[in-house]
Amino acid sequence: MKFEDLKLLPIILKAVIEKGYITPTPIQAQAIPAVLQGRDLLGCAQTGTGKTAAFAIPTIQNLMKEQQSGRWNKGIKALIITPTRELAIQIDESFKNYSHGTHLRHTVIFGGVNQHAQVKRLQSGVDILIATPGRLLDLMNQGYVKLNDLKIFTLDEADRMLDMGFIHDVKKVIAKLPEKRQSLFFSATMPPAITTLANTLLRNPVRVEVTPVSSTAETVDQKMYMVEKGDKKNLLTHLLKGNEIASALVFTRTKHGANKIAEFITKSGVTAAAIHGNKSQAARQKALKSFKAKEIRVLVATDIAARGIDIDELSHVINFEIPNEAETYVHRIGRTGRAEKSGIALSFCDKEECAYVQDIHKLINKEIPIDEAHPFHAEHFGSFAETKPKGKPRNQRPRQWTVRRRR
Repeated sequence: MKFEDLKLLPIILKAVIEKGYITPTPIQAQAIPAVLQGRDLLGCAQTGTGKTAAFAIPTIQNLMKEQQSGRWNKGIKALIITPTRELAIQIDESFKNYSHGTHLRHTVIFGGVNQHAQVKRLQSGVDILIATPGRLLDLMNQGYVKLNDLKIFTLDEADRMLDMGFIHDVKKVIAKLPEKRQSLFFSATMPPAITTLANTLLRNPVRVEVTPVSSTAETVDQKMYMVEKGDKKNLLTHLLKGNEIASALVFTRTKHGANKIAEFITKSGVTAAAIHGNKSQAARQKALKSFKAKEIRVLVATDIAARGIDIDELSHVINFEIPNEAETYVHRIGRTGRAEKSGIALSFCDKEECAYVQDIHKLINKEIPIDEAHPFHAEHFGSFAETKPKGKPRNQRPRQWTVRRRR
């Protein structure tokens, strides 16, 4: 199947082709026809599967047909809620690309900045609104955002909304939506709370499930480095000395850790910047723009800040620290190997993180190969093994882990 087969309007097809899209991804091939038919949609897809285009392209086409029908009133016709500022900006850029040449107006609103410019754009007239939940609810309460004429509602990254504590704000927004509307719901995972929310939001939805979170993209080459905690920074700069790593997104658990690592890398002579929640919106956007423009080689980020970083040509993802949730590992490495390109994911594991790696192996149903070809290899770590507690049933005791010494 090609995009020409999806029955897109010529002006939209032209914009899509100008972006270099020829063959739709699996989620695009399944979701776009359903959304064009006006059906509600439940999409279960991880980062990097092309889901933004899967809802943005048919949303634009449905609104254009509504516009041409003569039933067009002023007011917001499509609302997309997403958890982070970076992702909201990224989605707004996608709508700009796909709606090129149309008369549809779109804008993005998010917190952390003065609302004046955002309010001014809303007052000038908007057809498509991309928003983070907190700022959206705030401007709704102030009377600047009215959703009486809404036709299409999209909730993106629903599971991350839950993780970040936004789910209550989302429910308040949903309660104010017109009853007659088309609803699109996307989530990488479907925990019970998200399933319940989807069931209350959607009506007889088409379900599209592509690349579940328990799998990693085949285009990503994964490697594990066994290293003492104190040697991780030296290992990172060692890997960055060569030319093999064109660009790298380095993940840390904490904001403070991201700053320290970025400073350490910079002192070693490699251009780097940190991006996290404590940075101002202007600083975050400047760092991201510089990274995309290849003015800096390394971007160090926390998980929440990285949600929404969409870079097709990112060569490497480096887990400076192993995430304590296995699903987060899949989300992280999904930042590379996008748009059918290849990518490499490198993970630094110290002795205390072996339990996390074991959980990742169980989730993705395979072991990540260990690369010993570096000067900081911790030979004594060996392979991963789980030790079951003796005596009490396992569910009554905390998990205990050991690392088997290689013989």
